[in-house]
Amino acid sequence: MRSQKTVVSVIIPSYNGAKYIKDAIDSVLSQNVSLEIIFINDFSNDNTDEIMEEYIKKYDNIVYLKNKKSLGVSKTRNKGVALAKGKYIAFLDVDDFWEAGKLMKQINLLEKNNAVFSYTGRELITDSGKSTGRVISVPEKIDYTELLKKNLIPCSSVVLLKSVAEEFPMERDSLHEDYLNWLMILRKYNMAYGINKPLLKYRLTPKGKSRNRFKSAVMTYRVHRELKTNVFLSLYYTLSHLLNGIKKYSLGSRKGEKNEL
Repeated sequence: MRSQKTVVSVIIPSYNGAKYIKDAIDSVLSQNVSLEIIFINDFSNDNTDEIMEEYIKKYDNIVYLKNKKSLGVSKTRNKGVALAKGKYIAFLDVDDFWEAGKLMKQINLLEKNNAVFSYTGRELITDSGKSTGRVISVPEKIDYTELLKKNLIPCSSVVLLKSVAEEFPMERDSLHEDYLNWLMILRKYNMAYGINKPLLKYRLTPKGKSRNRFKSAVMTYRVHRELKTNVFLSLYYTLSHLLNGIKKYSLGSRKGEKNEL
């Protein structure tokens, strides 16, 4: 696969995510596009090395790197972006996975709209990988103003131009680092385009940032303050996020049902 021109570089950061690796990597390998996987072990102390050794023996389009100390998810993703050979970057958290055909659908959408950034809907799954039957819908497009009100873009669904990922590196792991990043991108590039299908399987892990609503709300407030939004608007947007989060995770649609955003 290295003989083909790499279209997409898939960045997978992992800290003690060994039990999820197979689902994540196999879902990437099922994509119908020339790609490379840049898997970065962020100083894990589980058996990630053993699992990845088998993959790199079998596939020459998988790059396996190990951080000498834990850098956190933002710096680890940025490290992957810097090494990427693809025109596009796709982010995938190690505990999530994709449906077949996801990447090509997004590339076609980006090219059709001459856009820099795309995302998809998601299906919520349990920590063991079983479907909860809940699907989170997304709009067909979203701009900066709408994204301020609620974050509808899961990191593991995103595909964007490498040049844009380099222009806007992720930072501030203590916040919702991906949300801050999407806002900064849309503040310049105006519009992102979505596919309203659950092409992402989003795992509800016990340690996920969004599971603690109070902590998530504080991080959301800090994102808006980072953008120099005034205190009152920051509080308004945070409340909007909190209410949307309750709706999203507690009242999310069952498969096949319409979920009003």
